[in-house]
Amino acid sequence: MPSHFTPDLFRFLTRLKRNNNRDWFLAHKDEYDACAHQPAIRFITDFAAPLYEISPYLVADPCSSRGSLFRIYRDTRFSPDKRPYKTHLAMRFSHRGKDVHSPGFYLHLQPGESFAASGLWHPEPPTLLKVRTSIVERCDEWRPVRKLLNWDDASKLSRPPRGFPCDHEFVEDLKLRDLGTAIEFTDKQVCSPSFMTTFAAACRKMSPLAVFLSSALGLQF
Repeated sequence: MPSHFTPDLFRFLTRLKRNNNRDWFLAHKDEYDACAHQPAIRFITDFAAPLYEISPYLVADPCSSRGSLFRIYRDTRFSPDKRPYKTHLAMRFSHRGKDVHSPGFYLHLQPGESFAASGLWHPEPPTLLKVRTSIVERCDEWRPVRKLLNWDDASKLSRPPRGFPCDHEFVEDLKLRDLGTAIEFTDKQVCSPSFMTTFAAACRKMSPLAVFLSSALGLQF
C-alpha cells in the first residue's frame, strides 16, 4: 500500500512558513491540494475502519467542510498574529456531534514536530469539574491512567481547586487545567506506508485516558 503522505507535504509546509501570505498561497494552492489536502482526506477515509475497532463512537469524517480535517486558514480575528495560514496539517477524531474539545484523538503533522494526542485542552469549567470529580470518586480507575499524562500545563493551578481536598493522593492532577497525552512521530514515520498502523497503535496506547475522560463526561467510548 502506498504512503498517504510524502516528503512533499513537509516541503510545502516549510515553504508556507517562509511565505505565509495570501498571494503565495493562492499561487501554490494546487500544490497544497495535491500534497496536503487530498492525502489527508484519503487518510481520514481509510482510518475509519481502524478507528471503529478502537472505538465505534468516534468519527473519521472525510467531509472537507466541518469534517475531521482542520482548515488551513487561521482565525486571526482576535489574535495579534495576523499570518493567514497554519503551517501544520491537523485532523481530529471526535465523538459525533462534539467539537475538538471532546476526548477523542488528534493528529498534528508539521516538519519535525508531528504527533498524536488525546485528552482535554482548555476545557470549560463545568467539563473540568466533572473530570476532577471523577478523579476523586474513581481513584482506582484513575491511578493507572494518570501515568499517560505528559502534556505541559502552563496554566496549572498553584492551589487545589475550590471544594477539593488539599491532601488528596492526586492533588497535583486536580490542579491541572489541561489533561492529555501525546506520542511523537518522525517525518520518516509519517511518510512510511505503515503510518496508518503506527497512528492506530498510538491511539490504542492513549485510549485508556480517552476512555476515562469520556466516561467522566457521560460519553461512550
